[in-house]
Amino acid sequence: MCGIFGLWLNEKQSIPDRDLQSLVTNLILLSQERGRDAIGVAFNSGQKNGVFKRPGNAKSFLERPELSELLREGLASGSPELTIIGQCRLVTNGAEFSNENNQPLAAAQGIMIHNGIVTNAVDSSGFQEGPEATNDSTVLLSWIEKELIGSGDASLALSNTFARVEGSASIALILKQQKKLVLATNTGSIYFVFSHDKRSLIFASEKIFLQKLLHRKGHQLRHFSESGITQLEAGQALLLDNLDRSQKLLPLPGYPTASSQPLSPVSEKKIFSPAKFKPELRRCVRCILPETYPLISFDERGVCNFCRRYERQQPLGEKALEEFLAKFRSKDGSPDCLVGLSGGRDSCYGLHVLKKKYGMNPVAYTFDWGLTTDTSRRNQAKICGKLGIEHIIRSPDIKQKRENIRFNVEAFLRRPHLGMVPLFMAGDKAFYEYGRTLRKEYNLSLTVFCAGHSLEQRDFMTGFCGVDENIANNKRLYKFSSFNKLKLASFYGLQYLLNPAYINRSFWDSIRSFFYSFVHTDDFLYLFEYLPWNEKEIEALLSREYQWEADRSYGENQWRMGDGQTAFTNYIYYKVAGFSEFDNFRSNQIREGMITREEALTLADADNAPKMETLKYFAELVGIDLQEVLKKIDAIPKLYHE
Repeated sequence: MCGIFGLWLNEKQSIPDRDLQSLVTNLILLSQERGRDAIGVAFNSGQKNGVFKRPGNAKSFLERPELSELLREGLASGSPELTIIGQCRLVTNGAEFSNENNQPLAAAQGIMIHNGIVTNAVDSSGFQEGPEATNDSTVLLSWIEKELIGSGDASLALSNTFARVEGSASIALILKQQKKLVLATNTGSIYFVFSHDKRSLIFASEKIFLQKLLHRKGHQLRHFSESGITQLEAGQALLLDNLDRSQKLLPLPGYPTASSQPLSPVSEKKIFSPAKFKPELRRCVRCILPETYPLISFDERGVCNFCRRYERQQPLGEKALEEFLAKFRSKDGSPDCLVGLSGGRDSCYGLHVLKKKYGMNPVAYTFDWGLTTDTSRRNQAKICGKLGIEHIIRSPDIKQKRENIRFNVEAFLRRPHLGMVPLFMAGDKAFYEYGRTLRKEYNLSLTVFCAGHSLEQRDFMTGFCGVDENIANNKRLYKFSSFNKLKLASFYGLQYLLNPAYINRSFWDSIRSFFYSFVHTDDFLYLFEYLPWNEKEIEALLSREYQWEADRSYGENQWRMGDGQTAFTNYIYYKVAGFSEFDNFRSNQIREGMITREEALTLADADNAPKMETLKYFAELVGIDLQEVLKKIDAIPKLYHE
């Protein structure tokens, strides 16, 4: 989830002093693509060690005089060797404002940086290893410390620790007394490059970071070649010994079954809790869409126009999928496709199927824009850790993204219009763009999205904007007619004029979102256009093979459980219009013959109950007063008679 990086110099003079800070600066700037919540750097040179870490982004970190002082101290040591490691952090658990949660982490035996989530670091009493453990990384370091104290053997300590790890872990560990640097991973998310004389090494979480680094001109890089960039594969460790100048590649043990034990509980702070309600609305006699659904009409039998024009999806089939994938499948086990991974059930299942059933060699990627839930992150860690799949993270300025949501929520409440609710999610649409750019950067030809089933059709989002587009069989947004795209753009333009509060710092983010969604085309493979979607089968496999975690605070229906804003937007739709996207989902299930109308009514009633725990989570992330905001939403004029 974070960006880790560093360099190992067996002889400090192999990189001139004047170039060292430039090299570290570039590694920080490149690695912050994976996390911008906190940054830290540590060095070891002989008997001298130093750590500097603080919350904030790269700009503020690089301006601090402590960083320059840290590097000068490392260079001033009389020892010939120097090791520097660092992390750009994306917070998963443990707030960045408490520096004990930030990395590098220092202990008696070593200094460590960790990327990933160790899902079995917590038990019923909290984080294992006692009160000094504040997050999964501190637990992981304590496990390594105990193994080192017990055996004194770095190889054995690593093997025993990784045999215990459940989830994902890519680490760099300075063994202070043994004068070693250890790199180890169970996902393959570490790349390294040796200098020509093997006396220096640079590493980072992603190959593209090293490629970009080496493309930059500089005296410090002339001894490194892009052709020498090597992936530390899943289940491998690299030991670099400063005493005998040896480099040893070691296998790690197989991966144990991941735990489903949750990490930290959500605060139970008492706030305004709206009562469950169920508006009395006329509904379609075939599905459950109500009279308040935008652009709906009923025939003389009471059947809605959406049911009348619905076409059941016919999966293209496994044979067609195999024929398509065969054109891209690598013959030597090298990566052959990029797969979007949210941590929800569909993307986790899709990653499993592609790897296990179809023999593909995927690289997973996640755009973590600030509302990815902790449960989703743990699920990502579990499946990538067990399958040994490299996981690429791209993360923007999360603080700014969350502020953008708050600005738009506040603007919406000044002049509410349900057509503007999707604006809250504008910040996540770069997910599509990364499906294009990462594929190019990693020299892959195929991007796979584990989506594509008609159940996901949600006509009402554009319907509230006055746009009637038949999105049968999960039609792509960029395939909307030119007339409807223009109509949609005109609607948004008018709302901005009527409510200038929308013209805030998020404006250009929203413009880019529209472009990514409705203008820029793609050639991605949508997995569920080929395979049938079987909810029970998917959940049973994920539970059995990976102990995939459902987020029960979100309710029994786990569709879109990985999106931290979903409970909030559904609350608005249900309060104001008397339905939510769950009514849409259940109606599509009826049309596909998966459930009866009676079952759908019962399920939607439970789906639409206010999810207070998830609403609190959203409010805390975005920085809104949930009690006041919910009261304002409840006061919005309804589209039905109360």
